[in-house]
Amino acid sequence: MEKKINLTMLTDFYELTMANGYFETGMADDIAFFDMFFRKVPDGGGYAIMAGVEQLMDYLKNLKFTDEDIDYLRSKQMFSEAFLQYLKNFKFECDVWAVPEGTPIFPHEPIVTVRGPVIQAQFIETMILLSINHQSLIATKANRIVRASKGRAVMEFGTRRAHGVDAAIYGARAAYIAGCAGTACAIADRDHGIKALGTMAHSWVQMYPDEYSAFKKYAQIYPDNCVLLVDTYNVLKSGVPAAIRAFKEMKPKSMGIRIDSGDVTKQKKKARAMLDAAGLEDCKIVVSNSLDEYIIRDVISEGACIDSFGVGERLITAKSEPVFGGVYKLVALEAGGQLIPKIKISENVEKITNPGFKHLYRLYDRETGKARGDVITLSDETIPEVDEYEIFDPNAVWKRTKIRNYFVRNLRVQLFDKGRCVYESPSIDEIRDYCREQIDTLWAETLRFENPQTYYVDLSRKLWNMKNELLSDYSGK
Repeated sequence: MEKKINLTMLTDFYELTMANGYFETGMADDIAFFDMFFRKVPDGGGYAIMAGVEQLMDYLKNLKFTDEDIDYLRSKQMFSEAFLQYLKNFKFECDVWAVPEGTPIFPHEPIVTVRGPVIQAQFIETMILLSINHQSLIATKANRIVRASKGRAVMEFGTRRAHGVDAAIYGARAAYIAGCAGTACAIADRDHGIKALGTMAHSWVQMYPDEYSAFKKYAQIYPDNCVLLVDTYNVLKSGVPAAIRAFKEMKPKSMGIRIDSGDVTKQKKKARAMLDAAGLEDCKIVVSNSLDEYIIRDVISEGACIDSFGVGERLITAKSEPVFGGVYKLVALEAGGQLIPKIKISENVEKITNPGFKHLYRLYDRETGKARGDVITLSDETIPEVDEYEIFDPNAVWKRTKIRNYFVRNLRVQLFDKGRCVYESPSIDEIRDYCREQIDTLWAETLRFENPQTYYVDLSRKLWNMKNELLSDYSGK
């Protein structure tokens, strides 16, 4: 099982200085609401995928300041002894809501909300962002690659290129949620149940006097899964012929070749013809070497004879756009049982926040099952399932869309109630299946790689009015 370590101090230092400030000014127990949301889908895509919730839950369940932590903070000579005693007796008491893992998510939606004493709700910002930003980024990239493969298996091969230990392990987890068939990372198999996959390195071939000897020995050891790397010297002149000879002599139950270099389309067509001519029609062709969704899409459209893909650095690092950009903002305070909405204003319109404690609903067409759009409401609102419901674009209030014959789903679940975990994370296979089902609810126009249609994310009229009142109040200050 995965070894748990105390990550309480994995935080930005200013979370601690603000916590001390709240404590010293008597604000520690003031109730605050924070939202996590993101502003832009990576790679210009039409949607992102929520991931990292299970790791966030593990962090929140194990929040505890150790004696070593307290001694470190005391050594900084910045924190009062009363505050350090508070940390020593720290007990997490917040409510937390989140969109479940595997759900398609869109800009400006409250994908995580925290309610609780401000000293706590503020402190956990860093790990919320770290957990959700990283895995959502990798899941989003992986799903693009999986969709480009048109049903062919995609294996996550990026461990050695990942940005550190956790990036490798949790990147493999996120990629599996998004549809990858397995991972090269053995510890991800051990700890998260993600099937470990792999073939051989060029060094295996180089250890033998020739490719045939290397392949024959490998087939002897692994007859149930014999995939041979054929590009150590020359794919078509020596690699594939040696593989054919080894397969015919050893007759492994499952056979394949992997090509890790060269012209992706040309070589694979010729290799397929050679295998078929030798009567090895069941032999699979695996391709790796710096692949992404665009290369995979192109080689498939060019007719390359490929059965599966091993994708490494461009997946595990989301190389084309390696930042998810989720943020965590104060949206309300609670005093005397009343909510006081808060808003952040910016000359950059997309940075203006949506105030208040909110719900997130998704509307689906009853006939097709497709998602028609999302509506963000205030917490005292619901979306009725009536004959007709009108939603509007908050950035162009003249634009109305009337939806009929629909059903509604509240997208978020409660993870913690006053610090007590009330949500059991599904198994990783259940999350993966759910992700696939939810992607299928999106229209083809939203799934496009280039210029996807903008998915409706609308504000309820009540929330829109509140936001505009706050904007008016602050515009003259």
